[in-house]
Amino acid sequence: MFASKPTLSGERVTLRPVGPEHVDGLWELVNDPETTRLTGTHGKIDYAAAEVWYGSRAAHDDRLDLAICAAEDGAYVGEIVLNELDTHNLSCNLRIALVGPRAFGKGYGTEAIRLVLDHVFTTTELHRVSLEVFDFNDRAVHVYRKAGFVEEGVRRDALRWDGGWHHSIMMSVLAPDWAAVRSG
Repeated sequence: MFASKPTLSGERVTLRPVGPEHVDGLWELVNDPETTRLTGTHGKIDYAAAEVWYGSRAAHDDRLDLAICAAEDGAYVGEIVLNELDTHNLSCNLRIALVGPRAFGKGYGTEAIRLVLDHVFTTTELHRVSLEVFDFNDRAVHVYRKAGFVEEGVRRDALRWDGGWHHSIMMSVLAPDWAAVRSG
């Protein structure tokens, strides 16, 4: 379903299939303390692993990995990924990460999510896109709700971070939800 790796353009961002040219951006992303906190990422990956990872994404037709690049200068500001494809149930998972404070609050994530959802619900048969977000990430929850995501439940104490426990909020958007957001 994701064999085609499109480039999607908006006013603020251009989403491009990830490749070796984005490794420096990925390296910055996975080493940014605020990004790792918001994504609950424990541990580090080395640079060589990042090169292999981004160099191999084009070969996977069960996922879509896109670099989020600022429209004004093409700088890598994050990634958005559709993964965990379930072709029988026409669903997948979405995850997004921005490169720390320099990319926050500029509408990059909001536009990237809208571009990807529009692509998914107008060019594929997918019916459902889900995600999880940690309870301390109010900004992301707000953005997801604006895009049509609905809270489905909570995984209690799903993340241990700095000695404290945090819940994971499960959300999804269905094709009809997106159609309502798009037309409204």
